[in-house]
Amino acid sequence: MAVTLTLTSSFIAVLSPTAAEADNPIIQTIHTADPAPLVHDGRVYLYTGHDEDGSTWFDMREWRVWSSDDMVNWTDHGSPLSIDTFSWARQDAWAGQAVERGGKFYWYVPVVNDATGRMAIGVAVADSPTGPFRDAIGHPLVENGEIDPTVFIDTDGQAYLYWGNPNLWYVKLNADMTSYSGSPTQIPLTTAGFGSRSGNAERPTLYEEGPWVYKRNSLYYMVFAAECCSEHIAYSTAPGPTGPWTYRGTIMPTQGSSFTNHAGIIDYKGGSYFFYHNGALPGGGGFTRSVAVEKFTYNADGTFPTINMTDAGPPQVDLLDPYARQEAETMAWGNGVETEPSGAGGMNVGWIDNGDWIKVEGADFGSGATTFNASVASAGAGGTVELRLGGPTGTQVGTCGVPVTGGWQTWTTISCPVSGAAGTKDLYLRFTGGSGSLFNVDWWRFDRSGSGGDLGELRAVEAGRCLDVPNQSTTDGTQVQIYDCWGGANQQWTHTAAGELSVYSGGSRKCLDAQGSGTANGTKAVIWSCNGGANQRWNVNANGTITNAQSGLCLDVAEYATANGGLVHLWTCHGGTNQQWDLA
Repeated sequence: MAVTLTLTSSFIAVLSPTAAEADNPIIQTIHTADPAPLVHDGRVYLYTGHDEDGSTWFDMREWRVWSSDDMVNWTDHGSPLSIDTFSWARQDAWAGQAVERGGKFYWYVPVVNDATGRMAIGVAVADSPTGPFRDAIGHPLVENGEIDPTVFIDTDGQAYLYWGNPNLWYVKLNADMTSYSGSPTQIPLTTAGFGSRSGNAERPTLYEEGPWVYKRNSLYYMVFAAECCSEHIAYSTAPGPTGPWTYRGTIMPTQGSSFTNHAGIIDYKGGSYFFYHNGALPGGGGFTRSVAVEKFTYNADGTFPTINMTDAGPPQVDLLDPYARQEAETMAWGNGVETEPSGAGGMNVGWIDNGDWIKVEGADFGSGATTFNASVASAGAGGTVELRLGGPTGTQVGTCGVPVTGGWQTWTTISCPVSGAAGTKDLYLRFTGGSGSLFNVDWWRFDRSGSGGDLGELRAVEAGRCLDVPNQSTTDGTQVQIYDCWGGANQQWTHTAAGELSVYSGGSRKCLDAQGSGTANGTKAVIWSCNGGANQRWNVNANGTITNAQSGLCLDVAEYATANGGLVHLWTCHGGTNQQWDLA
């Protein structure tokens, strides 16, 4: 976080500080601080604080979550945790960290205890890395007036919670992750363990705050903010999780316009990444910070190299698929736009003015796109989405008009032809129109030559209800059903050129699948991770039936069910109304 210090929640339209190609800081729609990355299920989840605009102190009221699978395009998941989550808390949503254990996600954060007026450590829990999070115990986990919790689970299963400013403490967490054994133990801050600070008899060592503890090979690392103010990032190592610690030196020297810094380190897809914050965005500084990240390589002996702040950020580790539905709030850079909770679920991009744009890095168009689709809403005058490559004024490959829909959360899908979008390109969605806010964007997707495109809702003729993924499940093997048509993402089906029927359920792309590659009557129709198998290829026929390419069986509503929750399976084609599907 930042020296023991407190901020409001208005969003700002942040502009690129340098060239459009600069992708640090990685979040531009709001000011963020105190990054805590977590790798889970092949994706990086980034937990941050939120500095309120125009603050002159650490005015922070909520925490935010972002995620990426390529280290350059980041998806905004909003705020699943705030001061209000803790009934006993008063203020100061400062630096915390989340960790996964046993399928649950535990987020440890410092807040002011309203009853005592002191900083305390709370713990929130969720079933998903993006929340929503709830207070796990209804009271502080530990309280001694100090801040900046970090949590580490050792290879033997023992979990540790560390925190502190001006001191450094730890406790051994119990297996439930919401209680601990024994009493808080203070780690001695010796100059041998944490470096020497000159000219300060009260604080002779470099340690200031913001610990980050992890294990690499057989060595334990304690990375921390050093010697306020301005801070740099330093580190110590130890043979065990509680020491003894040996000071190793500086990682990131004092740089940038923020007088604090806070580090988080992960390994992901074969690379090592160092997260930090600075004040690089317009209006930025010590109380309006922004999270950035650098890729680095450890020295052969396990020590850190010197890492400097850059505006370029790390290279992209995977290309983005523009033919899969992409959330509009997934971006490498946002110019002038903001985000907000969407009435359709998740977040959407809003407060779009004339000339604003979004950059999506490294979109793999392959042999070429033919159509662009997007979900939009407008209570204003509408406008235009210009599709450009290479820059906000780069080659224009398509133009989509956005109509007035009658409300900022009244969504409709627009489509327009595309020409010249091929190969791997940086995509820019440039927004144009009149004055004031023009429209909102929820998601977008391209179609390629020969693809079936966006089918939308598929309504069972017999029941008059839509093909639906129950509860927006993302679990492989979930059997699909029929349910009242409501326009949710879990009812929006896409038929690809390869024959896949895919859907975005809970924000993840899943394919319609004949369970177990079954070819017998009654084989369940389920969602499954897309794998290109014949049991995931479907023919959408002119007579309204949908047949599985492997078995030739039809998609069938079991027992001619017409009520919500009627299950869908595969059956010998007979052309009955329970095997006929219309576009809703």
